[in-house]
Amino acid sequence: MKIFNILILTVLLLINSADSMEKKLYEITFKDLSENTIKLSDYKNKVILVVNVASRCGFTKQYEGLQKAWEKYKNRGLIVLGVSSNSFNQELDTSQQVKNFCESKFGITFPVTETVEVKGNTAHDFYKWALQSHGKSTVPKWNFYKILIDKNGSIADTYSSMTKPTSEKLYKKIEDLL
Repeated sequence: MKIFNILILTVLLLINSADSMEKKLYEITFKDLSENTIKLSDYKNKVILVVNVASRCGFTKQYEGLQKAWEKYKNRGLIVLGVSSNSFNQELDTSQQVKNFCESKFGITFPVTETVEVKGNTAHDFYKWALQSHGKSTVPKWNFYKILIDKNGSIADTYSSMTKPTSEKLYKKIEDLL
């Protein structure tokens, strides 16, 4: 009987923990490149692909693939969120410079945040949430690291910078989640 009670208590704690993580995710906000607030709560029941981006990185051409993924799946419920970051010392100096670069060079129409930290003690709340809820696999190792969140607000998978946004592997996972 004691083991059964412990098992029930453990299951209840896990359920409450998952609910708590979802609530925290949807309480997180960013500022976009024009200083408007991006509320993750607006993306509830959608699949979210969060990618830390930088304008002077060798992977910057992935912006093209992110835009293609956005155009292909946005009407089915995918949100692509570019998180501008200088954590690897490869981002432009101001939000206006990043905005101009994204729009003129790649025609980006998906939301891109102001520049934030994505790792360490000064990481943005989203990345702290991701680390707490899913572990070290969510900490970007470099620019264009991808975190895929399902419609329930849980991290479904992470992808290295080497994984192209248009890769069959990523598209398959997005389609499965949509």
